[in-house]
Amino acid sequence: MPSPLSFSLIFAAAVIVSVMLRVWLASRQVRHVARHRDHVPDAFAQRVSLAAHQRAADYTIARTRLGLLELALGTAVLFGFTLLGGLQWLHGALVALMPQGDWLRPLGFVMAVALIGGLIDLPLSWYRQFRLEERFGFNRMTVRLWIADLLKGFVVSSVLGLPLLAGVLALMRSAGSGWWLWAWLLWVGFNLAVLVLYPTVIAPLFNKFEPMPDGPVRTRVEALLARCGFTSRGLFVMDGSRRSAHGNAYFTGLGRAKRIVFFDTLLSRLNGEEVEAVLAHELGHFRRRHIAKRMVATFLMSAAGLWLLAWLATRPWFYQGLGITPSADIEAIALVLFFLVIPVFAFPLQPLASLASRRHEFEADQFAAQHSRAGDLVSALVKMYEDNAATLTPDPLHSAFYDSHPPAAIRVGRLAGA
Repeated sequence: MPSPLSFSLIFAAAVIVSVMLRVWLASRQVRHVARHRDHVPDAFAQRVSLAAHQRAADYTIARTRLGLLELALGTAVLFGFTLLGGLQWLHGALVALMPQGDWLRPLGFVMAVALIGGLIDLPLSWYRQFRLEERFGFNRMTVRLWIADLLKGFVVSSVLGLPLLAGVLALMRSAGSGWWLWAWLLWVGFNLAVLVLYPTVIAPLFNKFEPMPDGPVRTRVEALLARCGFTSRGLFVMDGSRRSAHGNAYFTGLGRAKRIVFFDTLLSRLNGEEVEAVLAHELGHFRRRHIAKRMVATFLMSAAGLWLLAWLATRPWFYQGLGITPSADIEAIALVLFFLVIPVFAFPLQPLASLASRRHEFEADQFAAQHSRAGDLVSALVKMYEDNAATLTPDPLHSAFYDSHPPAAIRVGRLAGA
């Protein structure tokens, strides 16, 4: 077993390596996109203008550079919380304020860490929305709406998250060495409940959802659903244009309560054939059981993570090596430390998740080509790339790490041969 000092060194080295890898990938992305900025790839030359291609390149570079600033801030906060003693000080302050045995203190500790992190991120979040997105013509959100979304998000997170957190902490405290299994069952039940509640309770707090109006597009969509044997609780249009010019479509809900949602920005840009092709792609995810597979994978990884947390929570070097010596509330401290440090050690595995996701996208594209015209999906994708200022020339290695969807040239090339 490592000593506290050796674990501190292992953690610091892992953070440094992770940061260096992220910076290297970001620099590759910036250089690669800038190098191809002045030439539209041949496969898109007849569909995408040079001005649109350059706008996408500039947007990608700006977002990548902002990501580097976020990385620097996040790394400073991580070291501040751990090796520099921030969590130790915060816990000591709560111990002085709240009596021993107060069940609210562990909750308060976790909430305080989350709140501090959120407040530190606020300036960059504001800059991203009202400077970067504004500069490229995507932002349609007012400051008032942005603040309202923050407050609503805080309330929803508190209403849903605090009972879950209290339950997990109670299990850690009183369910013995097998607490992680009971916590996992609680976590699975919570996620399934949120999937059921999200379409009708949570999402309407932030956006308006109107039934898709009758017309040729709805008729075409309903015919596709009938051909594929797909049932849902309705077709809806979401007022995405209140916040952004980006467009999208998605499924939400669980079982027979599934809903199909189109952004109004997407419907304003695509014709009926293209909307049908986009929906066929989304249907492909369900027919190939991608959603179920991802849920199972997520639940299995969460079980492994909780088991690992249960093991680490009994190791003094885990706490001391991360800058804190708990005198009480050990469960809350273990939970916070785990969720702070696990992304550092998990980052090298990210390409595996991206690879699995891209395979699912190829399979969904194949399904769409079988149930609609591949050319219509290509046309829709090109419009979406252009409207969302998605670069057509990402760095291959950066894409392998971060992109859940295949690069545009590869994806369109496959569809063209379908």
